[in-house]
Amino acid sequence: MMIYRFTYPKYLALTLRKLVFTFLVMVVSFSVFGDNDYLRGEHIEPAYEGWWENEDGTFTLVFGYMNENWEEEIDVPIGDENYFSPGALDRGQPTHFLPRRNRFTFEVVVPADWKDREVVWTLTSNGKTRKAYAQILTDYVLDDVTIASETGALGGGTSSPESRLNTAPVSELLGDTVEGNHIRNVRVGEKLLLAAKVVDDGLPKPRATSEFIKRVPLGLRLLSPPGRITVSRFNGLFHSWSMYRGAGEVSFDPPQVKIWEDTRPSANSPWGAYWNPPPVPEDGIYETEVIFHEPGTYVLWGRADDGALYDDQYVTVQVSP
Repeated sequence: MMIYRFTYPKYLALTLRKLVFTFLVMVVSFSVFGDNDYLRGEHIEPAYEGWWENEDGTFTLVFGYMNENWEEEIDVPIGDENYFSPGALDRGQPTHFLPRRNRFTFEVVVPADWKDREVVWTLTSNGKTRKAYAQILTDYVLDDVTIASETGALGGGTSSPESRLNTAPVSELLGDTVEGNHIRNVRVGEKLLLAAKVVDDGLPKPRATSEFIKRVPLGLRLLSPPGRITVSRFNGLFHSWSMYRGAGEVSFDPPQVKIWEDTRPSANSPWGAYWNPPPVPEDGIYETEVIFHEPGTYVLWGRADDGALYDDQYVTVQVSP
């Protein structure tokens, strides 16, 4: 029996490699910049992230969302298009929705005897209605390691001694309160100074832009196989303000680190290439100047984030003409 061995010329092998490379570039370019990535006009998917049990026996249900748009920030007031059921329509959900994926955005506490009952968040945006169904199911229980994994600080199903020791930063919004709530009054165009003190344990240790990202061009990085199956981000402590409720234009100085998963290079986002954690103030106090360009009632959302875990504060701002 004769066995035939076929040998491809070197130039043919090289040509095949070039064809494969070109095909991969086309596929990646389409997936990253193609028609499936929308800038505007798409809807929001509400998301149930999971739950944990509180010391008093009650349960905290955690929600987030996926705004399918890369640029459009959508406003949906509390009412027929943004409500919870059963019970109160307003459970503290946002009415201003940032682009793309926003995880662990807000919490709803239910009584200890809630058992197998269900909470439903209904959201209508750009003509489409979507619902998130929340139940106390074993598969949805949350802990710090799970949250760190979901936000991208860890690979899926992994942990480390550092991640298990890490505790969430603690943030405190400085200034007067009214019945325990932070409320500010300001005029259109007037600067409002917000100061938040953040205390953290220094974990996880900041992970700056890798040498690989610094050296390798974007095109080649897009062709590199993913190092993990979950979303990835750079660790490092920061504090950032975002709009939570309110429909007018708001400006922040300095520009705030994005708390939504913007994976584009140089996007001032921990999920994007070239991002480095901002310097941590020596006294731990982050100061931000805010300008409102239209009158109304606003709620601003301040998040302290160490790359894995977070702490939130809110301030209501009454803006007069």
